[in-house]
Amino acid sequence: MSSIRRVSTGVPSLDKLIAGGIPEGFMVAAVGEPGTGKTVFSIHFANQGILEEGKVIYVTTEESRESIIRQAEMFGFDFSTAIKEGRMVIIDALMKGAEDPWSLQDLTVEALIDKIIEAKKYLGYGSARLVIDSMSAFWLDKPAMARKYSYQVKRTLYKWGFTILATSQYAITTEKGFGFGIEHVADGIIRFSRQIRNWRLERMMLVEKMRQTPHDLRVWIIDIRDKRGLALVRPAELTRGELYYGGAGDK
Repeated sequence: MSSIRRVSTGVPSLDKLIAGGIPEGFMVAAVGEPGTGKTVFSIHFANQGILEEGKVIYVTTEESRESIIRQAEMFGFDFSTAIKEGRMVIIDALMKGAEDPWSLQDLTVEALIDKIIEAKKYLGYGSARLVIDSMSAFWLDKPAMARKYSYQVKRTLYKWGFTILATSQYAITTEKGFGFGIEHVADGIIRFSRQIRNWRLERMMLVEKMRQTPHDLRVWIIDIRDKRGLALVRPAELTRGELYYGGAGDK
């Protein structure tokens, strides 16, 4: 395991649960219902890429580019400067006009891949991070295509030196994926969920799969705060009032 190069997720407490980070070149799926922290996690992952590799592509299909930049600012991350310096590209899906060079005009996997490759050429040679938030947008009207589209993205972009984080939405009512498939294709799965406990919303995270990695198998309560972002607080099996001294929580 020691010979595997790993990239930090940008969440130190999560890195400790996956042997130091995600193996470079992997495609990891962050799956779960809306409002559980997938986009915040994606922003952390992207910001860490700016700090380390210096090349990040962020595809947003459900929010505007400006919304992602503003959210990053809430956690102290400066995406605007990274964009101006040519270290980051945010591809805005169907939110901008044709005059915007980093806007998707067609919500197809082919258009997505072409635009990502164009952005990678712009950023230059070397390893890079890619966030696709979310992949579900590409198969909402044809969920049976989820696995094929996910495999197409992974297979085509593999040779471009990406470590990929792709989010996928689950329905609130059924807690099922909008088209199963990305989970089978991904090298890792991080599941986000939520529950109401003592009249309070609790968000949770579980590493369901991470190839080539001896990962933690517990469900963790997560917390999201302004100027801090996302952090793992405690294993879900502990009750309120109990303290966890295992060292995985962020300080």
